[in-house]
Amino acid sequence: MRIVVVGDVLLDVDLSGDASRLSPDAPVPVVDVAAARRRAGGAGLVARMLQQDAQEGRQGTTVELVTVLSDDDAAATLRAELADIPLVTGPSGAPTPVKTRIRAGGHAIVRFDEGCAEAPVPPVTGAMLRAVESADVVLVSDYGRGLAANPELRELLERIAGRIPVVWDPHPSGPDPVPGVAAVTPNLSEALKAAGAAQGGRADTVREAADAAAVLERRWQSKAVIVTLGERGALLHRRGEGAELPHLVPAPAIGAADPCGAGDRFCATLALALGAGAGIEEATQTAVQRAAGFLSRGGVSALGQEPEPTQLHGPAVDALRVARETREASGTVVATGGCFDLLHAGHARTLSAARRLGDCLIVCLNSDESVRRLKGAQRPIMGEDDRAELLGALECVDAVFVFGEDTPEEALAVLRPDIWVKGGDYSAAELPESALLRSWGGQTVTVPYIPARSTTSLAAALAEVG
Repeated sequence: MRIVVVGDVLLDVDLSGDASRLSPDAPVPVVDVAAARRRAGGAGLVARMLQQDAQEGRQGTTVELVTVLSDDDAAATLRAELADIPLVTGPSGAPTPVKTRIRAGGHAIVRFDEGCAEAPVPPVTGAMLRAVESADVVLVSDYGRGLAANPELRELLERIAGRIPVVWDPHPSGPDPVPGVAAVTPNLSEALKAAGAAQGGRADTVREAADAAAVLERRWQSKAVIVTLGERGALLHRRGEGAELPHLVPAPAIGAADPCGAGDRFCATLALALGAGAGIEEATQTAVQRAAGFLSRGGVSALGQEPEPTQLHGPAVDALRVARETREASGTVVATGGCFDLLHAGHARTLSAARRLGDCLIVCLNSDESVRRLKGAQRPIMGEDDRAELLGALECVDAVFVFGEDTPEEALAVLRPDIWVKGGDYSAAELPESALLRSWGGQTVTVPYIPARSTTSLAAALAEVG
């Protein structure tokens, strides 16, 4: 699969440090800068995300960035930052936009922009047009700098939208998407503005998004409009069998401090999924989950670092982050574990009791392979993704950690909970995990086992019914 990202590239600068004092000149915090990072933003960030996706195992996927660049120092920095991504560029005719964020304690406190005045519509080269025309998937990342308004490029995009997926991420200062694209992905503010609706005029955000998406789908003549709603997820609107069908895809709760880059992660994943043959609903669900996971791991500040272990689920909630934040607030981390193959009342009672023992509850969940080794070839009844999602939906569960070993010791060594809870009719001293918990001052406790309510008895009853 050959993915081409088309759009405007910015230079993002992150200055990070601590702010523990006020300036003597004014009542403002003083940030002691400990690190400075310069990276590609806008369409460059999207291309970087897709390039990382390709390197993490999507064999046969190539990424190319079609953009315009200036000849200033910021553009030279961008070329160096994007040296490993094939670039097809033309002249921008305007200074390179530079956006500098000041972060203290992991939180953005101010941003200042340079070179972000209105730019002329740049010309496109033959090489740029050829790169777009030969793509299998195109993602238009419009950051309002004029490239998406070029008439030659727009004519080409409208023509190829009939044969390949084209995803369009719009900008309030940019042009309308061309007709026929697979999906347009405004955020709520952008959708309301484009639809001519009042900003925040209703208490029902989902209804606002649905109404705006219906207007925009007709105006833009796109196959789908997906309004991203931040922590609430995304609202998918498309036409089906003559009826307009809005569909809400909720996002897992992650509590991220800085949402920067989430929209780019969403669009990149959406384009990748559509290019791989996924339907629009499946692609939207995947994109929402990936965007949440991206933020839970630190967002753009963690981009390019080693990914978190693949066994962290929640769904898409970082169990290590939950444990760390609980400890930072002087709270008690509680963990429990098991296969949870068919959730029943016994599980609910155990989990609820465990949660009451502390300030967060992390469930260590046996992977599918682990369950098969423990229970036999016919188990699990439900896959680990479904089991993790069901557990994560329970109010008493704060995160889920999927582990592949036969016992949870390695997971516990990573999480280091204060309390480990097991259901059973044996004493805590008999549990092999007890010694491990004591090594860091943790405690193992048991809660009553309910023999009348068990996965094995439920599975047997289902077999009899079948």
